[in-house]
Amino acid sequence: MNLEEKILEALKSVYDPELNMNVVDLGLIYGIGTTEQGDVQITMTLTTPGCPLHSSITSGVRYCVEALEETRNVEVNLVWEPAWSPDKMTEEGKRALGRW
Repeated sequence: MNLEEKILEALKSVYDPELNMNVVDLGLIYGIGTTEQGDVQITMTLTTPGCPLHSSITSGVRYCVEALEETRNVEVNLVWEPAWSPDKMTEEGKRALGRW
């Protein structure tokens, strides 16, 4: 398993408490960039720009990735474009919410 795959797997432990679903299955993770030195850049969004739990969720993402042995510096970039929609959810996430 490469580092990006390990990060994606670790991110499944970070939940949006309002929807009780992990950030990966919700489709909130837009990108993962890594360097050979272990620097990581996560690009993500939230379901709504005014989400009151934004700092909790983004902190959870950073701490979860920092806990991996292979990582060094972790930066989380919160973006609003493209806007999140339920179409960004994984198939597993859609089934869990009973949407598809």
